[in-house]
Amino acid sequence: MRPNLRLRATMASSISMCRLHMGGRSALAKCLFKKLDARIHRHLGTNVVAAREEHLKKDVTLTDPVPCPFDTEQRAEYRSFEAVQTERLEQAERSVLISCPKKLNEKNVLAYLSKHGNIKKCFFYENYGIYAVVEYANKDSIASLHKGTAIPSVNPKSKPGTEASVNHGWHTVPFKSRLLSLKSLGPVEGKAGLQFQPQTTIPVNLLVQKLSNEESIGQQIITLREAYQLTEESTCLRFLVCSLLNDIAAAYFPECTVRPFGSSVNGFGKLGCDLDMFLDLDGISGRNMKLPKAGFSLEYQMMQNNSERAVTQNILSVIGDCVNHFGAGCVGVIKILNARCPLVRFAHQPSGFQCDLTANNRVAIKSTELLYLYGELEERVRSLVFAVRCWARVHGITSSIPGAWITNFSLTVMVLFFLQRRSTPLIPTLDHLQGLAGPADRSVIEGNDCTFVSDVTKICRQGNTETAEQLLCDFFEFYGTFPFDRMSINIRKGKEQNKPEDAPLHIQNPFESSLNVSKNVNVVQLGRFVKLCQESSWLLQQAENMAPQAAGGAAAKATPWGLASLLIPSQDANGIRPDQSRRTRRREKSSERIRSLLQSLKK
Repeated sequence: MRPNLRLRATMASSISMCRLHMGGRSALAKCLFKKLDARIHRHLGTNVVAAREEHLKKDVTLTDPVPCPFDTEQRAEYRSFEAVQTERLEQAERSVLISCPKKLNEKNVLAYLSKHGNIKKCFFYENYGIYAVVEYANKDSIASLHKGTAIPSVNPKSKPGTEASVNHGWHTVPFKSRLLSLKSLGPVEGKAGLQFQPQTTIPVNLLVQKLSNEESIGQQIITLREAYQLTEESTCLRFLVCSLLNDIAAAYFPECTVRPFGSSVNGFGKLGCDLDMFLDLDGISGRNMKLPKAGFSLEYQMMQNNSERAVTQNILSVIGDCVNHFGAGCVGVIKILNARCPLVRFAHQPSGFQCDLTANNRVAIKSTELLYLYGELEERVRSLVFAVRCWARVHGITSSIPGAWITNFSLTVMVLFFLQRRSTPLIPTLDHLQGLAGPADRSVIEGNDCTFVSDVTKICRQGNTETAEQLLCDFFEFYGTFPFDRMSINIRKGKEQNKPEDAPLHIQNPFESSLNVSKNVNVVQLGRFVKLCQESSWLLQQAENMAPQAAGGAAAKATPWGLASLLIPSQDANGIRPDQSRRTRRREKSSERIRSLLQSLKK
């Protein structure tokens, strides 16, 4: 009897393991296992089945995906990409940007501005002058503020009423925007002084010093992200600049929306990054309107063109002229209409942003939402991306100047692909996200399926417990040995594929599979990237570089170690790489020990 029971228990365990690996695959499998369970109950008894269920519970934590990591409170706090965008745009419509005099008392200024309504938020920053971003609680306050704002009519360098002010003064363009100037008509009452919010990152040398004082590489990664990521104030300013451009575009296209995309809103932008803007005309009412079956109906008379690209170029050309002639604070306007994605480029002086305005670039919006989703799903994603991006910029792997360099978007996709390729994936593939999508998530743009689930709380992760430190070390090792000559990077499938074209680096566009987002990268730049990955991997494997080193005194600076050592520029003043100089010093010390040993043997 005992051998039979043991045999039956083994059979039950085998059936349990089969069910474990096949469970949830199909309704047919569920039906089959339901029948098997019934037979096991009849022939083996309840004790064996109970033991099998207990064994199943122990193994499921090792093989099955961990349940969604969001509790009830976290689910309530989570906001989708679209919800965040809508709220930010609404806040921007209730805000103004004010140029302020140098000596200013914040309390007095807020008291003056509060006469027009309740101020919900206000902060100051410095960028070739002092500026204030003021958010009112009600949009009606903006109208009240405009009523009490004067139009300048004379040259500021000429005294009012003089002949010079009449004959040689600047003639103003009477376009009323929400970019205002605050004038002080008397001495400052009270103590002058403002607290400015940073709009750019700290210098790399100060960052290295700050990271060197941390106690672990994991803490260094977190500190870098906190020092570089966009602040709440910088994000508000970016949406406000979009809203100011929206006022100009709405003069020609009522109900249009100018919204930011890219690094400004995907969660991976750093302080001072460029501002990419999208002129959204899809939300204009009247599209796809159901016409009555009888009676009358009205339609707008509109110009038509057989090329959507030509329409986009014409729209951007007009908007570019308006920004150039009527956009206060917008300088250096350049219309780049023959590019693959036509755009208008300019600098917004009050904010200090380099701006790119595009239209009909819907795929880029979906790419922005996808990166936002990955960042919200797992905190380590953003931390690793910030660390790798900072490392790449310090060593010249990426650049703000167009050329053969790897772009930030390509580098971010490489990080996502690496995280998908872990033995236990940290993030799911795009195909998996598409499988979780519901009817409301359906999105097809220009024949490209851009569908994926928009609610991160529906995504279950698989319990990857690797630290950010381990992921950073393995990232450099992964790409230091990656077969770029044969393989392509594809985050839709989450695995390497044979390169479809003869390009040094091939990274498939997540939504436009025929495009290579890294086609601009040449062999030299890819070789530099691989070499730096190998050197960084070697540095992080050295014992003396994996723990903080004690400083010589209280006032001495900590020696760069860990992530801080990777952020030292590639060459010193003598043209020697810091890691090469360390290796040289190490070899010299070894040679000295060998010589002293030989001399002692001779004696």
